[in-house]
Amino acid sequence: MEPNGNYISLLIHIVSAIGFSLTTWIGSLLLGRIGRRTGAKDFAYECGMLPEAGAQPRFSVKFYLVAMLFILFDIEIVFLYPWAVVYRDYLVQYGIGILWTLVTFTAILLVGYIYAIKKGALEWSR
Repeated sequence: MEPNGNYISLLIHIVSAIGFSLTTWIGSLLLGRIGRRTGAKDFAYECGMLPEAGAQPRFSVKFYLVAMLFILFDIEIVFLYPWAVVYRDYLVQYGIGILWTLVTFTAILLVGYIYAIKKGALEWSR
């Protein structure tokens, strides 16, 4: 079966990616055996400071909850950009009905935001 002209660039891309990864992997194996391991090389380096052997600082779960809510609402707002781009074209085609899609979408976001506030997800003092 002869490859189609449309897929030849994909085939070249795959072959070059596999070739590059194999070349760097083999080069890493060969060059990694040349160097000697010493205690100074294996020691953790933290910007000139001696590393402290302590536990990581604890973060409140509220931090992660607020971060997840931000990401959730941020991604939802990103969906408004394509809507705004085609708004004028769809206004001619569908009339004012296209506006109700935005109102419905915003109402769903508002209900989710009010629910998060009622559950206390955005209160730091708890």
